[in-house]
Order: sequence, then structure tokens, then C-alpha cells
Amino acid sequence: MHQVRVWDLPIRLFHWALVSAVALSFYTMKTGGAPFVFPVEIHGRVGLVVLGLLLFRWGWALGGSQHARLWHFLHGPGAMLDYLRSLRRGPLPPYAGHNPLGGLAVLAMLVSLSVQATSGLFLSDDIFFQAPLHDRVSTEVSDTLRTLHHWNAQLLIGLIGLHLVALVVHRAKGERLVGAMLTGRKRLPGRPADRVDDGADSARGSPWLAAVLLLVAVGVVSWLWQL
Repeated sequence: MHQVRVWDLPIRLFHWALVSAVALSFYTMKTGGAPFVFPVEIHGRVGLVVLGLLLFRWGWALGGSQHARLWHFLHGPGAMLDYLRSLRRGPLPPYAGHNPLGGLAVLAMLVSLSVQATSGLFLSDDIFFQAPLHDRVSTEVSDTLRTLHHWNAQLLIGLIGLHLVALVVHRAKGERLVGAMLTGRKRLPGRPADRVDDGADSARGSPWLAAVLLLVAVGVVSWLWQL
């Protein structure tokens, strides 16, 4: 058993900030929203935060640290089928980053969240809330996006449920995914199936890129917040 450096600080901060924002977003729409007086307004503001986080994550997926990059954690159909079979056989093949099914789930989650955050920019409840870009589209387009927003929310609930089930399954098989997202390091029983470069540069990614992406995300969110 040995440890490898997997998740850099930007990814860990992004992950837990996104978890908090998505949880608050669902809370304000699926419950009474107490203690908020206008939970729909909080929902909209949190949606802007989610959008900013996703802008950062998509940029980091293209040029960030090794395990954060799309081409590192996306695998072919053959690898996905092999991993699916291993779930039934017993011990799982070790992956330093996302395993083949996990990589696909991450992509699906990022796409679904991006659709949700983007479509929410054009919505209105015709009473208390109007999203920042609602006036930029026709009523027909806004209504279509509202329907998309509703059904995609149901998809997100399903994806989140699958994610939680996967955490339990992997923990039962001895893989502590939550702990790795807290510490940035993962304990592996053998040689990982995905290539690992444990050097400092690949593990952390460029701090300059992280700073630029953060500035872009904050700038976009600030602009939308003031509309």
C-alpha cells in the first residue's frame, strides 16, 4: 500500500464549494427555504456562484493538474466495461485519478450542472424573481429553458444519488474516495491502471493558470450579479 498525490488544492476547494452551493440551491427550491425570506432569490444567486465554479473547472479540465484534465480521466468503452465487470468480481483495479466509470460520471455531472446554471440565467417566476439575462430572450425561449431547467434538475438528483452510492460501494471495497478529496492523496494497493506522474508540477498545476481562471470566473459572476 502506498500513497500518491492526486487532487491539487484548486480541485479540492472547487469540489467542496460546489457541494455546498448545490446543496443550498436544492434546499432553497425543494423546501420552504427557511430562514430565507425570498429563497428563490438566494437560489438565483447561488446559481451564479455555481456558474463561476464551473467556469473555473472547465478551464482547469483543459490545462490544470494531471488528474484534473479531461483526457486523463476519460476512458474508452472497453475500459469502462472491464471496470464494470470488476465491480462484481471483487477487488477493484486501482486508479490514482478517476476510474473509467467515475470519469464518465464526472463529465455527466459537469455537463448537467453547466446546463442548469446556464439555463437559469434566462428564467423568471413572473412574481419576485427575474434572472439577469431574462430580458435578452423571448418568452418562448425562456419557457423552453424553464422546462429544461426543471427536467435537468431531476437528472442532477439522479446523478448525485449515483455518486453517493458509488462512494459507499468503493468504501466497502476499501477505497476511501472522500478522504482523498480532503487530503489530496490516495492510498493504492498496487500499481495504478492510469499513468501517474507524482512530480510537483503535474500534481499542482500552474498557479498562474489557476489565478487567471479565478479572475475570469469572478469577473463573469460579478457582471451577472449586477445586472
